[in-house]
Amino acid sequence: MFEMFEYDFMQRALFAGVIIAILASISGTFVVLRRYSLIGETLAHSALLGVAVGLVAEYNPLWSAVVFALLSAWLIEYLRSAFALYSDAVLAILLSGSLAVAIIIVSLGGAFNNSLFSYLFGSILSVSSEDIVVIALFGTLSLGVLLLFSKEFYFIAYDEEVAKTSGIKVNILNFVLVSVVAIIIALSIRVVGSLLIGALMIIPTIAALQFRVGFLKTVFISLTFSLFSVLAGMALSFHFSLPSGATIVLCIIGIFILSLVANRR
Repeated sequence: MFEMFEYDFMQRALFAGVIIAILASISGTFVVLRRYSLIGETLAHSALLGVAVGLVAEYNPLWSAVVFALLSAWLIEYLRSAFALYSDAVLAILLSGSLAVAIIIVSLGGAFNNSLFSYLFGSILSVSSEDIVVIALFGTLSLGVLLLFSKEFYFIAYDEEVAKTSGIKVNILNFVLVSVVAIIIALSIRVVGSLLIGALMIIPTIAALQFRVGFLKTVFISLTFSLFSVLAGMALSFHFSLPSGATIVLCIIGIFILSLVANRR
């Protein structure tokens, strides 16, 4: 198994996969606790729109994905807070709208090729050195913000109204959280793909919640599941020539099923 890491592209894939697994599992805990699971899919489609723009304009798609995901996250939170719209309604509107515009752009620009498919379904084995730099830079910033405001994020997820009366800047921190989630998702679509990133962010946390332990232990269990799924998915993808993103997600689903069975007994 370890001989596959003798190749440079596998070393880059390992580095990117570990970073994404850490970020997705930690941020996913707050997203699930807030019952905001669909935001992953919505921002992933917004990031895909950024990828489409980047491909047509011949810019680095990863940078444009980050920008469009951030803009979408801010719009979601603004519509939710300013117009008192239901969260799921806002997410559904942005999800379908972003995907529709992305399809039109790539169709008009003639960019519907293998590059776009790698962002749709993930291609961790084709991560470049430039992608590693972007993932490491934004990943470090995102992780720092999550750890810095972890207590506040947990308090808001537990009871937003009580958090407001306690003096916590709930509105500002909500924008901070969705911004961090947007960046993580934009970074992750190269690894897992825009159609599958929601699974990497949500399912490990749901599997960890089955053990009914405290918040911190749940985060560590989710992190363990996520890391194992990425490593196992990479190994299976390398040895059996399988799509990396789909293989990682299937590993996560397998762990979720095992956690259900174990806790049922």
